[in-house]
Amino acid sequence: MSTDTAEFSFELRTCRWAEREWPPDERETDAYPLVARQLGTKRRRWDTIVLECDPSALRERAKFGPKRLDSDLLHVVRNAPRAWTYYRDALPDPGYPWRYVRESIHRAADRDILDTRKRGNRIQIRRKWSYPMWVERIVAIENKPDLDASAARALASQLEFDIGMALADEVWVATRQTDGRVEPVLFEDLPVEAGILVLNSVTLDAEIAWHPRQLAVEEPGTRIVERPSGGDRDGSAARFEFADPDAKAETRLAIAERAYERGWRSFVETMRPDCRRFTLREDGTQLVPYCTAKDCQPTGAECRGSCSKFEPEPPAWRTRGWPIEGGPGKRCQQLLAARRRRRRPGQNH
Repeated sequence: MSTDTAEFSFELRTCRWAEREWPPDERETDAYPLVARQLGTKRRRWDTIVLECDPSALRERAKFGPKRLDSDLLHVVRNAPRAWTYYRDALPDPGYPWRYVRESIHRAADRDILDTRKRGNRIQIRRKWSYPMWVERIVAIENKPDLDASAARALASQLEFDIGMALADEVWVATRQTDGRVEPVLFEDLPVEAGILVLNSVTLDAEIAWHPRQLAVEEPGTRIVERPSGGDRDGSAARFEFADPDAKAETRLAIAERAYERGWRSFVETMRPDCRRFTLREDGTQLVPYCTAKDCQPTGAECRGSCSKFEPEPPAWRTRGWPIEGGPGKRCQQLLAARRRRRRPGQNH
């Protein structure tokens, strides 16, 4: 099994463990965990994201539908008034041309999450529901089943970025459990602010090897733009870039919205379930992709139309007991989508 495949398989197990067992510590919380994978910003992508959500607010969020609200839609629905109001009087100046706001208003109306009407040549808007503050905390997890020294060095710089920017409330590293008395990951040079989680990927049991620190998400974030290049004896200062707390809050909400839409079972959307060699196998309490031709769990990079083993489903499969609109591959997509919906309170229909 390749390293990439091993990491992908471990990542799916981490997601399933988080969905079942979060939080890993013994703190009392009523928060509902919503798990997603491979999300982040332009500069940083996290393996696993856990959203700690207010259950009642999460049900209110479900009224806006299963699809994410992008920044333009959020600008409209979060600021829409209770009573009919001309949209330019109701919404804050977006900082970009108002014609794009009108496009967002029409998109919101098409999705039935905003009331609109025309009075003369003016578009008036009214909220259907108040957009809730449904996300309480964001936790980022990096999955490294086999963390050797070189991988730790590469990971350390990524964790330093996460800690400096503080987009997530906590940052964790998840690694595979070993038989050692002391886990090897504790000897690696990782930032002390990052928590370490040791996961038994077979039984899906986990232990905390190092507790994380709470990051200052409401304070300005910092990013090192340029480091001194003169070696250990170079005492010159590094150059920093700062992130405004309000901009961070908007980015956090945008990440949460994408996580709400995708979840972690969206791996099938980057694969070829329409290949006759593709199937879903039950692995403990979860369904994972499996390639019967290569006898492995494929990654999105491996399961593509250009794969030498790719073989489209026979058309006859789509008429013998399968839904007319698709064969077994379509059924795999439907099954994972149904499981994803069940993890979002209010979206069970």
